[in-house]
Formats: sequence, C-alpha cells, structure tokens
Amino acid sequence: MSAVLADFPVLTPVTDEDLALAAHAARVHTPEPWPKGQLCRSERVPYPCRLARWARATIHAASLTDEQFGEPA
Repeated sequence: MSAVLADFPVLTPVTDEDLALAAHAARVHTPEPWPKGQLCRSERVPYPCRLARWARATIHAASLTDEQFGEPA
C-alpha cells in the first residue's frame, strides 16, 4: 500500500516535456480553501497532492525557483 501512496519519481535530467507537464500540473493542482482546510482544487484531497508535489520537485530539479517559475511559495 505504501507504494501506491509514494510520490511520483522525478526523472533527471529534466526534459522540456517534463517541465511543460510540471508547469501544467502546478497550475491545475493548486490549493483551494475548504472548511476542512486546504484541498487540491483538482483532486479534493489535502494539498499538496501527489501531482503538486511532483510538479514542484520537477521544477526544482530543473534548477528553477518558485519565484522564477511564477508560482507562490
């Protein structure tokens, strides 16, 4: 069961295609306030969801910061 819940692997070096997918995932899987706390806007699970974590890790693996990428920290 733990393998199902594990984060997606970040492949290095990061390709342009990986970075484009990460950019899309970062835009779609954003936090949204709910009475139970911050939930992923796309999946309705506690934020950050697996794809949001993968997107941020991939962006960082490409040596970009949140500020350079235009995402809030």
